Amino acid sequence: MKRIAVTIATWVALSLPLSGCMNQTSVAALGDAFKAATLTDSAAKEMAAQATVQMDKKNPVLPANHPYSRRLAKIVAPFKNEDGLALNFKVYDAKQVNAFAMANGTVRVYRGLLDNFTDDEVRFVIGHEIGHVKLGHSLKAMRTAYATSAVRKGLASQGGLAGQLSASQLGALGEQLVNSKFSRTQETESDTYAVSFMKKHGFDPRAGLSVMQKFYKMDGGKRSILSSHPASKDREEHIENLL
Repeated sequence: MKRIAVTIATWVALSLPLSGCMNQTSVAALGDAFKAATLTDSAAKEMAAQATVQMDKKNPVLPANHPYSRRLAKIVAPFKNEDGLALNFKVYDAKQVNAFAMANGTVRVYRGLLDNFTDDEVRFVIGHEIGHVKLGHSLKAMRTAYATSAVRKGLASQGGLAGQLSASQLGALGEQLVNSKFSRTQETESDTYAVSFMKKHGFDPRAGLSVMQKFYKMDGGKRSILSSHPASKDREEHIENLL
């Protein structure tokens, strides 16, 4: 639920050697940077689909007949196609309290989320993640992740160690998308989307309040002051104002 989009093509161009003869890796870096700036929605979906395959290989996916998978299937039964986006759901057998959605409709829920949240709370979290996709936040995150690969290639052209990581490593791309951060505004917009999502499907949007209360406790009671993304308490107050 946390990713930040940044503009990087110009930085890459400036960071490459200013010589009259650039090597092939430098040219590839610039190409990736400019591709990132204009990455289309369809291209992002294709990349997300490929990254999903690698993520599902790297993470333990519970079978459809597992109790956790059956519970999730019941929770998301009304959400097979949301706002024009065909969704597919799986459970990762991991204790992290987390979930994510990608531009191709992939939604992955970690076992830890199901262990700690009620059905409606899980629905709210899923609505929030879908919000990031539908509001264009995920496309921006994909552009950022793709552009970062250009930086790596640029460093490789100069002998940098970071160049050892390649854009072709789709599993790493997926991990980057899952672990990056959204901005304060994007998180707030997705919370707003999640409230509407719950209302539209006839579920209690007040589940968002209890979600934030639980996150607040997990965060050790921290409240945002200068943070780039809102703390759980601030998000709870925003949700309360929407009810």
